[in-house]
Amino acid sequence: MHTVDFACLDLRAHDRVLDVGCGSGRHVTAAYQQPRLMVVGLDPAQDELQKARARLQLHDRLGAHGGGCWSLCAADGLQLPFGAERFDLAICAEVLEHVQDPGRAVAEILRVLRPGGHLVVSVPRRWPERICWALSREYAETPGGHIRIFTPGGLIGLLERCGARRWRSHHAHSLHTPFWWLQCLAGTRPGGRRLVGLYHRFLTWEMMKKPRLTRLLERLLNPVLGKSLVVYCKKV
Repeated sequence: MHTVDFACLDLRAHDRVLDVGCGSGRHVTAAYQQPRLMVVGLDPAQDELQKARARLQLHDRLGAHGGGCWSLCAADGLQLPFGAERFDLAICAEVLEHVQDPGRAVAEILRVLRPGGHLVVSVPRRWPERICWALSREYAETPGGHIRIFTPGGLIGLLERCGARRWRSHHAHSLHTPFWWLQCLAGTRPGGRRLVGLYHRFLTWEMMKKPRLTRLLERLLNPVLGKSLVVYCKKV
């Protein structure tokens, strides 16, 4: 499930890409598929890095990459172990809603990004997220889960105060919004888990097969129902 639209970024061969909070590697592998990029995934969780490594190694075995190189790093996103201005693109996808001090996190990412480099940030969209919080106390109170809800203006304001300038934004993953609502309801409704499982199978099939009809449907629904807000910036 790729949130970042790499086609709109002016990336060149040998550019360096940093994915902060890479998790199991969905954007690290997506970046690795772009032509001849140097990709670094960073996350504090060793188990997530193991999953990311397995994905990247699978891409190596299948030759499903752009001819670049990759590495993974276990570190805290608030103290990045890199010198200043080392990267051309930084990705921070579905991370800031978990962080106690998002301003510090953004400032640290921008520190390692070269002037004019791209920063792409995604967070859960406000109104679908509020419904999740209303439907499930467990969703809102899970340790390590979401601790804040961003408004578009709040997120863009935070990025610009830290030294980034927005040039594009959009919403993504509208087909995933009902899944999370079902997930939040599943604990209180008979048969809920079965319905969640069926919808999960549909999403997995849709992501693997990418049929034209569901791709078109998601694009049409994203402005209204998109689960994620995606903001593209440049460091100024």
